[in-house]
Amino acid sequence: MSRWYDFTESHPRVAGALSWLRSCVPPLNFITIHYAYFIIVSLVSSLIFWGSSNPAWSISYTDSLYLVVSAMTEAGLNTVNLSQMTTWQQTLLFLLIIFGSSIWVSIWTVLARKHVFEQRFHDIVRAERMRKSSRPGSAISLSNLQRFVPFRKAQTTPNAHLPLGTASKGDAPETDDPRPMPRRAASLSEGHQPLDVLSEASAASAHIVFADNLQPAGAGMSTATQHHDNDARPTRRHAATKGAAKDDNAAEFSVSHFLNYHEPGRHAQFHGLSREEREQLGGCEYRALKVLAVIVPLYFFLWQALGCIALGAWINNYQSGPPLGNGINPWWLGVFNGASAFNNSGMSLLDANMIPFQNSKFVLITMGLMILAGNTAYPIFLRLIIWSLLKLLTLTTSENESRSLKDTFRFILHYPRRVYTNLFPSRPTWWLLFMLILLNSIDWVAFELLNLGNPAVESIPPGSRVLDGLFQAIAVRSGGFYVIAIPSLYIGLQVLYVIMMYISVYPVVITMRHSNVYEERSLGIYAEDSSSSSESDPEMNSPSASMPSLSRRRTHSGAAASIGRAFHRTFTWQGVGVRPSATSQRPESRISFISQQIHGQLAHDIWWLVLAILVIVTIETSNFLADPVTFSVFNVIFEVVSGYGSVGISVGLPNAAYSFSGAWHTASKLVLCLVFLRGRHRGLPVALDRAVRLPGEELHQEEDEDYRIRRSMTSRRMSVDA
Repeated sequence: MSRWYDFTESHPRVAGALSWLRSCVPPLNFITIHYAYFIIVSLVSSLIFWGSSNPAWSISYTDSLYLVVSAMTEAGLNTVNLSQMTTWQQTLLFLLIIFGSSIWVSIWTVLARKHVFEQRFHDIVRAERMRKSSRPGSAISLSNLQRFVPFRKAQTTPNAHLPLGTASKGDAPETDDPRPMPRRAASLSEGHQPLDVLSEASAASAHIVFADNLQPAGAGMSTATQHHDNDARPTRRHAATKGAAKDDNAAEFSVSHFLNYHEPGRHAQFHGLSREEREQLGGCEYRALKVLAVIVPLYFFLWQALGCIALGAWINNYQSGPPLGNGINPWWLGVFNGASAFNNSGMSLLDANMIPFQNSKFVLITMGLMILAGNTAYPIFLRLIIWSLLKLLTLTTSENESRSLKDTFRFILHYPRRVYTNLFPSRPTWWLLFMLILLNSIDWVAFELLNLGNPAVESIPPGSRVLDGLFQAIAVRSGGFYVIAIPSLYIGLQVLYVIMMYISVYPVVITMRHSNVYEERSLGIYAEDSSSSSESDPEMNSPSASMPSLSRRRTHSGAAASIGRAFHRTFTWQGVGVRPSATSQRPESRISFISQQIHGQLAHDIWWLVLAILVIVTIETSNFLADPVTFSVFNVIFEVVSGYGSVGISVGLPNAAYSFSGAWHTASKLVLCLVFLRGRHRGLPVALDRAVRLPGEELHQEEDEDYRIRRSMTSRRMSVDA
């Protein structure tokens, strides 16, 4: 390494060129990793898909790449009928639909953050072991590990040969913050002292486990003065002293401490915490991640397994004609359509999509529920499940039983965006439910009103037509299926569908970004701190507290500069709605934050949509001149918006069953692949989202910085108003 430094110092031009190249490389964050995952998997899968054609190479590589990217990004459009593919090619698309699911990606995000927490705990144990080895004859004090109050070294059966002892109060962990701890933190430090001391043998053999909360904290009592009756606890054998029993109570208190925290900041930001409290908060988040690491995968696999089996069985027993007519096994059709519905792909093995099932109530209801459960209603269903589990535990167990799990459920419900991207607080979840009902109701009513006099719709029996309208309303925003050919619908409804496909992601994404713990930091605008109106903090008024690096300085003016900044933000790798180059000195309201999120989403979308449509219509000029009706500009817009919104419905072609883009030139198909990829990433959380960032000390520092900025801005505004 020293040789490399010497080389760069002696060759400044080479060092400058390398520095320039490094600046061109996108930063390593959640967004860039997500892009890399989709690009690499798509390229590798396209080669496998292309080589699996029968007859060999019967599907061109361009179509192979198109189909693979469409499946991976859940776009759902196809340039070749899926019924003509080999079973292995259909299976590959089936797997890509699953691997491209937003829930699948979120599972690995949860597991990655959980793994980092566990590595931190192991590092603490290793550091204590090294400290002991440098002091022969002394026991290992796990005070550092015990700062994570919800976690401790425990064994389900005692080892009689392990020496036990206690540590003096002088071994208590010190904070790195010279400021006095908050009242709750002070009582916590008085009531909790690291009392367990293990020998080297126990440190080497024991492992980190959850500390069960065995006794609830008394309501209204200070932790430092609580007295618990050890005889009343459920019996469990631990290799611990009486001090370890007190540690259980402290572990229980740590969750209650943050559930009842006196005044968390905006979006559950915790500021001014001591080192001990920060580590306790990390322990609470780790508990929540462990629970989510079980619930989310079960949700993902059970919905698909049960739904696919139900669809396959019903189609095989009651309506096997359509799949058999396409040369498809009815069971395989049910499984494929079920996975496609849950992951909101819209691909179907049937050439006619869902048109043969217009009158099949069971199929439409089941697939409609799977579409909702896998996308637009996923945050609602997930919160309902966790809330129901908490209520069930509360009703079926005593107050002392499963206390740890109950507190963890409460922590998830109170502070969901600290641990998961698609789980929101109560009020945003209700707002999301309202928007879901409103938008689907508009589509449902419009299906009837805007098709009055349409023979293609009125020929459907009234009972089935009502259910078809509801299914189409659910599917058009993300599902991608259709029960009636899109070209047969009146033009007014087609225009409405374009709008709904474009805004399909808005309710969930705006809720996700607005509930982001670091929303202010991501947008670069800060709300007023309500606590500053009742108390002043001289530290907040210091020049250093204003954080000039995060404050917006009006150094540019004019329309050209504004357009340049918007263009730069659009082509960054930080996600949608990232902050401008500087932050506002003016406190913002809730409406301002939501408005900024919508503006950021529009700036992210419009550039690419307009550019893609312009390029495609230019390439397809020859087709337009030959058939201006089929290759109309509106049809191109419909196809591009459907692909960008990851929906999958298409106006189709008059003489083919595949999507309209199947008749495009090769260059247009490649452009649409880029549209698929870009559209799949518009629904992601920003790179600054806490729920996708790995745990570390810098996260707590950023929360404190945001708090100081809010306090500084509020103090300055109060002084001006005075």
